[in-house]
Amino acid sequence: MMKRSQLTIQLSIILSLSLTEICAQHRLNADESDPQRMGWMQGFPPPEEKIISAADGSFFSFPALRYSVCHMRQFMPTANVKAAPKNRYRFKVKLDSGIDSVTFIPLNSDQRMTWETSLTENYTDGILILHKGKIVYEKYFGELKPDGIHAAMSVSKTFTGTLGALLVEEGILDENKMGSDYVPELKNSAFGDATIREILDMTTALKYSEDYADSNAEIWSFAAAGNPFPKPSSYTGPTNYYDYLVTVQKNGEHGAAFGYKTINTDAMGWIISRVTGKSIPQLLSEKIWVPLGTHFDGYYQVDGAGIAFAGGGFNANMRDMAMFGEMIRNKGKFNKQQIVPEVLVEDIMNGGSQDTFRKSTFGELLPGWSYRNMWWILHNDHGAFAARGVHGQTVYIDPKAEMVIVRFASHPEAKNAKIDPTILPGFQAVAEYLLNE
Repeated sequence: MMKRSQLTIQLSIILSLSLTEICAQHRLNADESDPQRMGWMQGFPPPEEKIISAADGSFFSFPALRYSVCHMRQFMPTANVKAAPKNRYRFKVKLDSGIDSVTFIPLNSDQRMTWETSLTENYTDGILILHKGKIVYEKYFGELKPDGIHAAMSVSKTFTGTLGALLVEEGILDENKMGSDYVPELKNSAFGDATIREILDMTTALKYSEDYADSNAEIWSFAAAGNPFPKPSSYTGPTNYYDYLVTVQKNGEHGAAFGYKTINTDAMGWIISRVTGKSIPQLLSEKIWVPLGTHFDGYYQVDGAGIAFAGGGFNANMRDMAMFGEMIRNKGKFNKQQIVPEVLVEDIMNGGSQDTFRKSTFGELLPGWSYRNMWWILHNDHGAFAARGVHGQTVYIDPKAEMVIVRFASHPEAKNAKIDPTILPGFQAVAEYLLNE
């Protein structure tokens, strides 16, 4: 068996989950936990007590994670997502100082909060708001700088889902075919008889738990398989992400209910790479990142076999991420070209099955929502939808308000359920403010 400390290292990579949910710690506020104030990795060499290490998993425990989310490739092997070599896009900027004073009432509260206060309340590292394609708000905190790169966590899933949906529109994938039709190695796994559509919408029935508080949960095996560091001689399990996916067993009926499980995205990543002959970082660069006119190379964390972690390993620049969001808001058109088909974006906006979503654990947390092509659909009056990742990562699109918000953060709590009460009402309040501008 692999030692728990080694598994913990990869657990943080696999799910981007904070160790603070395992070990309770004193909660420093945003100012107290500011990476520069903490002095992480400063000096030549840094003092021993200020060194963050991947060897013991400390790089992703709070408050050290507030540094590491901006420097993931210092701790893990990575693969580049190349930016545009030319025809780089530049946003027009018209900052609106009134946004800081926008107020809203957080969920489960009766006390109003200002937008400006919410940023520190939620440990924001960077926030950018587009209105009608112009930057109207942009701020950076802590370790993140305008030219910096930040971990996107499970926002990565949305990129994989969008690429998968693009291949469906191009006729390269048939959404009614099974996973094993494209990757025969998956035949005896739960993905073998799951359709491409069920994988994209995460309505697969998998014997797989991401309850990392349970020492017997399958996440620990997935974690060990994807660990990029050398395995101990006693280790006999899967040695990379793909090796693990073929072992996943079915539990129930595919298509019956939504089940948010990271391995769906990694299965889709394998299928995408198999049919295109290209890695996820390479394909994302060619299909989206270069056409957008991005300025900075992004990167993915990879396992010991060099396989990109499609479910949570993407890291990107905030303005570049905003280009992606604006492209989707404009139904696939950006930088003077149609980057993804309009029909693809309309399919996302229409949403997935609200009935299958309602049957999931998210049905109560996010009533009325659905999930489509690895996007979260709110089904509110504004037609909003979003890419979401733990610790507060978001690309939020509000078509009615002609607004895109990109938010990078390093909240001590991983789960969005802990963060949403002061994020979702805030996004809505800013949208309503901009509608009147």
